[in-house]
Amino acid sequence: MTTLVSKIGLLIAVVGVSGLCVNAVQESPNTDESLNKRMVNDYNVYALPLPETMSFAGEPVPLNDPDVRERLDRELLVNTYWQSNGLLIMKRAHKYFPIIEPLLEKYGLPDDFKYLAVAESALENNSSPAGAAGFWHFLKGTGREYGLEINDYVDERYHLEKATEVAAEYLKKSKERFGSWTLAAAAYNAGNYGVSKQIDRQKAQNNYYDLLLNSETSRYVFRILAFKEILSNPQKYGFNFREKDLYTAVPTYEVKVDTPVTDFAEFAKRFEINYKILKIHNPWLRETYLKNASGKEYMIEIPEKGYYNTSTGQ
Repeated sequence: MTTLVSKIGLLIAVVGVSGLCVNAVQESPNTDESLNKRMVNDYNVYALPLPETMSFAGEPVPLNDPDVRERLDRELLVNTYWQSNGLLIMKRAHKYFPIIEPLLEKYGLPDDFKYLAVAESALENNSSPAGAAGFWHFLKGTGREYGLEINDYVDERYHLEKATEVAAEYLKKSKERFGSWTLAAAAYNAGNYGVSKQIDRQKAQNNYYDLLLNSETSRYVFRILAFKEILSNPQKYGFNFREKDLYTAVPTYEVKVDTPVTDFAEFAKRFEINYKILKIHNPWLRETYLKNASGKEYMIEIPEKGYYNTSTGQ
């Protein structure tokens, strides 16, 4: 009886192991079909099949070039497998792309440039170690050159609509200079002079993909391309979410201010919000007060009632 039980147990074990082996062979991602099947809802790390064709702002990406393929592959891998960052960007894109897209169209910029804002700031009003700030990461000098107000009280680099308008103006001038939207994007990172200098030094055509540039600028356009590809095809790259998981903009209305404001915390209470919420919707206000000795007109966004649960101390 013991021998029979042992034999049965051995047989079950062999069958079980065989089943696992067969299943492993069947599920191994050695074909395009099995790879595509397992890439979704699966944490395993896979090499990513590159798109067959790509473009930026209507300009083709030469994916037949092995150097181009490797550089794109790097950015796709980095940004696909940095999952937390990628998912946060997708959530923010749902909130901010509807604001950015019509502005790009209004000011004559191709829609693909919204991915440049992603590459610059991950769609956050933050600042870089070099002091560039806002969604579009303008330096103070550049922002002021293009008409943004930047001082101790107001910094319009943090004003999404105004900064997007300035970014469009800057990029269109670069396009006029180089004749290429792709080079205009590269010049946004390296500066128009920096790109022009390298074109002259290398006796190159006006083609980003033919230039040897510094490490950051060499990766820059490919990072933009990677964000375009991933955000356009999130499930292909393993990102899964529901509509309700995404961030949405809170409706607001504008209040005109053309006098000094001595205390924005008190100002906020007039609209049944607190100072924090006022700054969330107006990050370009940099102090707790506004001198405004000139009587300049500012439009301050106030959220519609019912979206925040706040205690204003009233």
